[in-house]
Amino acid sequence: MTKLSTSSLPDLRSPVRVPTYDRSAVRGGILHFGVGNFHRAHQAAYIDDLLEHGSDMRWGIVGAGVLPGERPGWQKLRDQDWLTTVVEQDVEHIDARVTGAMVDFLAPGDAAAIVERLCDPSIAIVSLTITEGGYFRDASGAFAADHPAVLGDAARPESPATVFGIMLAGLRRRRSAGIAPFTVVSCDNIPHNGHVTASALKGLAGVRDPDLAAWIEDNVACPDGMVDRITPRTSDEQVLLLRERFGIEDNWPVFCEPFRQWVLEDHFPLGRPALEEVGVEFVADVAPYESMKIRILNGGHAALAYPAALLGHRFVHDAMGDPLIRSFLDKLEREEIIPTVGLIPGTDMSAYFRSVARRFGNPAIADTIQRLCFDGSNRQPKFILPVARDRLRATGRARGLALVSALWCRYCQGSMETGGRVEANDPQWDRLRETADAARARPGAWLDMSDIYGDLGQSEAFAADFREELRHIWDHGTASALSRFASAGD
Repeated sequence: MTKLSTSSLPDLRSPVRVPTYDRSAVRGGILHFGVGNFHRAHQAAYIDDLLEHGSDMRWGIVGAGVLPGERPGWQKLRDQDWLTTVVEQDVEHIDARVTGAMVDFLAPGDAAAIVERLCDPSIAIVSLTITEGGYFRDASGAFAADHPAVLGDAARPESPATVFGIMLAGLRRRRSAGIAPFTVVSCDNIPHNGHVTASALKGLAGVRDPDLAAWIEDNVACPDGMVDRITPRTSDEQVLLLRERFGIEDNWPVFCEPFRQWVLEDHFPLGRPALEEVGVEFVADVAPYESMKIRILNGGHAALAYPAALLGHRFVHDAMGDPLIRSFLDKLEREEIIPTVGLIPGTDMSAYFRSVARRFGNPAIADTIQRLCFDGSNRQPKFILPVARDRLRATGRARGLALVSALWCRYCQGSMETGGRVEANDPQWDRLRETADAARARPGAWLDMSDIYGDLGQSEAFAADFREELRHIWDHGTASALSRFASAGD
């Protein structure tokens, strides 16, 4: 057994791949907020590939954390010199590599140290993986200037507590020192994530300093991007597998699928790594790629999560093997989701969905239904409700998407159809559970959550379908609701 560290890399046995470049020569040019599994399986793996190509050594990654809950991850990576074992798995193969693109990780919660590093002229890019809920958006998609965290940072700009407050402190100091601003790259699954990121930066600045907001508008680049790689949380079983199969003791390995994709708008005023050398696509307009991935893949995850949970499935691949769930998902994607996705020349959307379905069915990933169910109050408004609005505008109906909302409501009531209880699985869990209880007698109570549903809750067609589906679920069960939808005529 080899404990992962810089000094132990020569001891790792084949077929494990290890960095062959000189890590001591790598400099931090990217500061990344949100060092979790996805970042380490995606962006950090791409940068590691680039360093292996012998490209510019100035694009190493400096990790940064804001929340206290990030500290255990920081400690785990610190104890192994910021190295990570990334394990790619599918039914046919398993491959392990150690990545060394991260060269430093600033202690979570040390805002002063992070701001100081942001002022370093060598930091040309700041990237983010902070989840859909980290951008302070209201139900309309606008910046929520009245959010308590926003107001807190606006009142105390010298001691920020949010990612955006910390970035603003760094940008303010760079402006004062005559240092060009860094480019900000969102790696979260949000439509038009560059625009959303810019809106959050300008919105927070504008609460207290309109001049800074105007400067950001004119000078700070926030390119759009689409990211894709299914990366679950690391399980104890996977840590054990890494030890037994490859002889590596890693405090925090990452297991993921072999597939990965990154599409970026090419707008980096201070320069960027040559990621096109390792498969990243640079395009003029990311929006069609975002729409395809977010609606078909993330929307598919958001749609199957709650019926799978209610029917007692633990893993995504098990849910995909359930004929009821698979038939429901196939019809929903074919009839209601895919028609709302814009065209991409040379891309067959039906074929793309078939590839997504195969990825969902990969048993080696062991992606959990619980992970897909988490944070529905942020994910449903990003991945399902915009599709429902578009579908209603185009056809006047969105029955399958109303069923998705009904299944989410039923799940949030807190009881499983298999007899167990649903554990709290959302930052707004108490409110959601109370509202779901009320919706059993008055379904409209669920749609009245205007911060989630916005104007969609006022749609008579959507509300009528939601009421019918929720009552059917309570009267006849989830399996019956899925079967009824899947067998209904066009």
